[in-house]
Amino acid sequence: QANGFCDIDCMAKHGLVKAREQMERKRKADDLGIKKRNQSFKKKVADSDRSAWAKKAQAAFNSFIRMRDDLLPCISCGRHHSGQYHAGHYRSVGAAKQLRFNEINCHKQCAPCNNHKSGNITEYRINLIKKIGVESVELLENSNDVKRYSIDEYRDIEATYKAKLKGLAGS
Repeated sequence: QANGFCDIDCMAKHGLVKAREQMERKRKADDLGIKKRNQSFKKKVADSDRSAWAKKAQAAFNSFIRMRDDLLPCISCGRHHSGQYHAGHYRSVGAAKQLRFNEINCHKQCAPCNNHKSGNITEYRINLIKKIGVESVELLENSNDVKRYSIDEYRDIEATYKAKLKGLAGS
């Protein structure tokens, strides 16, 4: 006697077998939904991990650029001043992710030019041509390959630029 019923036929007569089957199908669907949500969560965690490594790699690269160009004036306005300097990209990271860690695409730039004048790009280009030549500037301007960095690549980039920074600091 299961749950107050004589047998399976009696349960079927009262519609319980069908209800049990429906409950089982719903449980399996819920399990599948949980599995899909877990996969989605794992992907988000992996992507946020990639984001964290991108920030670390970018910080190391930017520190290197500022140290490399320490004695130089702002690439855009040509001034030396006591304010804050950035590692200003000629082609922005948003416009050209593939040039994010390209050393000839990034130079010391004062905060007013970078923040308030959107990179002061016209003056940046003029001075960049003087610094690296028109051919190199045109190569930067025509670089349109799409690049997505892996976490391992970000780790390598961070390590490389920390080592380069250490080398500059030691000399």
